[in-house]
Formats: sequence, structure tokens, C-alpha cells
Amino acid sequence: MGRRLVPLTLDNLADLPMPCRECVFWELDSVRGGEAVAQGTAAQEKEAWLSGVLLEWGSCGRVVYVDDVPAGFVLYAPPAYVPRSTAFPTSPVGPDAVQLMTARIHPGYQGQGLGRVLVQTVAKDLLRRDFKAMEAFGDTRGASATCLLPAEHLLAVGFKTVRAHPTRPRLRLELRSTVSWKEDVEHALDRLLGAVQKEPTLRPL
Repeated sequence: MGRRLVPLTLDNLADLPMPCRECVFWELDSVRGGEAVAQGTAAQEKEAWLSGVLLEWGSCGRVVYVDDVPAGFVLYAPPAYVPRSTAFPTSPVGPDAVQLMTARIHPGYQGQGLGRVLVQTVAKDLLRRDFKAMEAFGDTRGASATCLLPAEHLLAVGFKTVRAHPTRPRLRLELRSTVSWKEDVEHALDRLLGAVQKEPTLRPL
């Protein structure tokens, strides 16, 4: 079984699953996001966002392939490039952190350690760029319709709550702790990155 992990670019954006490849929940604020969905321009807005971040900041995602078949992805960026992050009651993301926006290991590829490889790769990338942590907005209600990852799954892989909230806590993972992860977090990562992501509803949080 051949594994290949590559940066997310405009060339392989189409390898993200639907609706993720056209989702602009994080990439636009709620008003512009709603307009893009209503006007059918979300895919173009997603491409424009990715192009801008790549030009200004650099790599902001990874796609993992198994035998040349897309098996999962992760998307991340500093909060300055994530307009939706300011809408949360537990904002803002720490100045020394990058936001883990969303991630997924596709059904059929879970349990193979791909989640651990994805997150470790992101951690090493961000450490080289002098960031200390990843932060994420969790959903305490489990599987979410808003592209948020379940808070309990984030906690299971080492994230710590830095600002509590009944439904939208902000959690943080110190990057150096991920570089030496062992297989004991593999199943937790499968649950985290395999969380069902439905079509997001662009509404105030």
C-alpha cells in the first residue's frame, strides 16, 4: 500500500470530498458565505481563498493519498486568513497559534494511522515556521453541521481547553507534543478526523 502526502494546491483541490471542496464556512464571514452559497459561487470563492493564502502565507493544507486515491486532508491557517474565527464567543485564536480549520479521513481509510501522519506533518511544518500551537473551535454537541470538530475528540488527541464555553470551546494543542506521538493516540485521531461533516449552515454562532 503506497502512501503519499502532498501540500494542498489549486491543482488538487478537487480531490477534497464534497461538500468540503466547496465549503466556505471558515474562508468567508457569515454574510459573504451566505451570499456565495445562495449565488452558487462557493467553489470559486474557495479557490480564490486558497490562491490568496498560498501566495501570501504559503502551504495551508495537506492531502493524503493511498495508492493514488485521496484518503483524507487537513486545512489550517493563521486566524487572519479565517474570517469566520472572529464570530465565536471564545475568539480570538492565540497570536502564537495557527487555527486547525477542518480535517477528514475518509471512510474506508480509518484505522491505518493516516490521521496521526497528517497531524504530525502539519505540526512539523508549523514548528519550522515558528508557531508554537494549533488551536481549534470545538463543538460539544458531537457531529456538527458547521465544519467544527467534536470537542471530545479534540481532547482525546491532546488538545486542552483554553477558553471554555457550553457549545463552542476553544482548544489548544502544543505542537512539540505531536512530533513524538505514539500509536496510542491513533484511534482517537481516527475518531477526530473521521467525524461526519455535513453541509454547513451559514448562520450566526
